[in-house]
Amino acid sequence: MFAAGQRDMQRMDQYTMERIGLPGVVLMENAGARVVEEILGDLPCPNPRVIVLAGGGNNGGDGFVIARRLIDAGVRTLLCLLVDPDRLKGDAKIHFDVYMNRGLPVFYLQEHSLKGLKNELNTADVVVDAILGTGVNGPVREPFSNVISMVNEHTGKKLILSVDIPSGVSSDTGKVVGEAIKADKTITFVFPKKGFFLQEGPKYIGDWKAVDISVPPSAAVDLGLDMPKVITGPLVREVLPKRPRHGHKGTFGHALIVGGSRPYVGAPIFSARAALHSGAGLVTLAVPEGIYPMAAAQNPELLFMPLSDEHGHFAARAVHEIIPQLRQFDCVAVGPGMGRFAGGEEWLKSLIGSLSGQPLIIDADGLYFVRDLMDLVRQYKGPVIFTPHPGEMARLVNRTVKEVEENRIEIAREYAKEGHVFLLLKGHRSIIVSPDGQVYINPLGHDALGKGGSGDVLTGLIASFLAQGAEPLHAMIAASYLHARAGQEKAKVLSHYGVMPLDIIEGIKEQLK
Repeated sequence: MFAAGQRDMQRMDQYTMERIGLPGVVLMENAGARVVEEILGDLPCPNPRVIVLAGGGNNGGDGFVIARRLIDAGVRTLLCLLVDPDRLKGDAKIHFDVYMNRGLPVFYLQEHSLKGLKNELNTADVVVDAILGTGVNGPVREPFSNVISMVNEHTGKKLILSVDIPSGVSSDTGKVVGEAIKADKTITFVFPKKGFFLQEGPKYIGDWKAVDISVPPSAAVDLGLDMPKVITGPLVREVLPKRPRHGHKGTFGHALIVGGSRPYVGAPIFSARAALHSGAGLVTLAVPEGIYPMAAAQNPELLFMPLSDEHGHFAARAVHEIIPQLRQFDCVAVGPGMGRFAGGEEWLKSLIGSLSGQPLIIDADGLYFVRDLMDLVRQYKGPVIFTPHPGEMARLVNRTVKEVEENRIEIAREYAKEGHVFLLLKGHRSIIVSPDGQVYINPLGHDALGKGGSGDVLTGLIASFLAQGAEPLHAMIAASYLHARAGQEKAKVLSHYGVMPLDIIEGIKEQLK
């Protein structure tokens, strides 16, 4: 499944109409019919009253079909037209004329006041947003801004359903300028829109579902559209490393986690435990010797490599202690809890230069030290994975966090291609990019994951799948999705507030089952 932008969908619609020969008026009928099916399957009460808010574009045209078909299904429905009917044109006008020729009820905003519309909204059980659709790229003008504000007053009280995308949300960027509908559910056509997963988009779309309206998904390939892919459960099942029935601990790989410091004892432990509990055959944790007794006492299932320390961090000589043992590991993750210390850049440079091409994950303060080592990273013989959060990404590219968040896909893709790295840009909806520019979006995210240690679990999960033989891109896809899904499901049991890193690890085990 792809995530589409406004221009992508325009080209696919045009392809369907011109090359396949399916008229736009039929696509609009199909769109309205699919939305009605979803509404009828999700009615909040017996004999509900539905208000359909329609603008003047194609989104409004979908609304005309929805209102007509709901009435035909016996649902009490009122179409509220928010624009002058003389402005309607094209397929939308055709469907409005059909609606009017049927003599069906319509509320004209231009003939009534906003107060009149407010009264209608007060009596509704379901509000259908067919106001603006995918064409928004700036501030919402009046009267739509006022209407959207009135609808949002009913958030949590009525079922609010948006058609294709909540009005006011940019389909390309997820940006909201001013007002936007806060939907409980969004029924979108063919593919989800990129804006569902970027910037403010996730706050507004609610649950979403992509439905078929006879625009073939294969059109994206035929047209050569460069769209991000959306990670799905079936994809994750496909790319998870397969476990031979008669395998043993050597079959499932040996992962090395390098990290920890006096202030950050827990971070590398979370990574190591996540790796072992998600299938790695062996996990060795290399930590400063000052925290070794504490870490080892709590985690007897792990192997340990205590290294020389100085002032609570790895000492310069520690890297030379680890180098002779590196060949035994199938993958290496460096950075969780390592902290920042004098000589850290040279320390990391020596470590990378001594590896023999194993998959390498660099996270946390490892990313702080690696910024000026990119020539070494590009020359590395094996795959390198970076897992920055937005602040770390901003430092890597010498931009502000705001700039990163406003251009997540573009910045991530450019950096991955230039740096020859696999990149997982964390966030409420994570972005995964391969060195050749393939982009995947994780559609899942949850505030329960917004806690120290959560990212360390993700690093360990990626390391586990790499150790078990997964391709780097596949390991990132599976780890990102399962990590988010585990947080989401654990929050249902433990609350949004109470999910801890070890709970996420338990949740990952449940998801794998």
